[in-house]
Amino acid sequence: QVQLVESGGGLVQAGGSLRLSCAASGIMLRLNDMGWYRQAPGLERELVAVISNGGITNYADSVKGRFTISRDNAKKTVYLQMSSLKPEDTAVYYCNAKYRLVSCNECALWGQGTQVTVSS
Repeated sequence: QVQLVESGGGLVQAGGSLRLSCAASGIMLRLNDMGWYRQAPGLERELVAVISNGGITNYADSVKGRFTISRDNAKKTVYLQMSSLKPEDTAVYYCNAKYRLVSCNECALWGQGTQVTVSS
């Protein structure tokens, strides 16, 4: 059974930094794209950043230049380094992973979510 475990959220002042981690575990044929999404109260979940198995990245315009996504394929872990945080970055951040099983060409799984709160 594939699982995602997130860590690293918390409370930080505006201008500060946080690093989120998300580790995948379980048996899978291949771990494909991994990414971070966020959902603020009253709003829909939105893409923050995604990284392919080969390291190709894509960012939301709102975080370009401030956030960096990376991954360690050996550890099946994706990271989100967040800098120059703004109060509008406050949200629950969710890890997402796409992977392949014998029975599923592209499965997808969400992490449990981690709260990031940026105070002004």
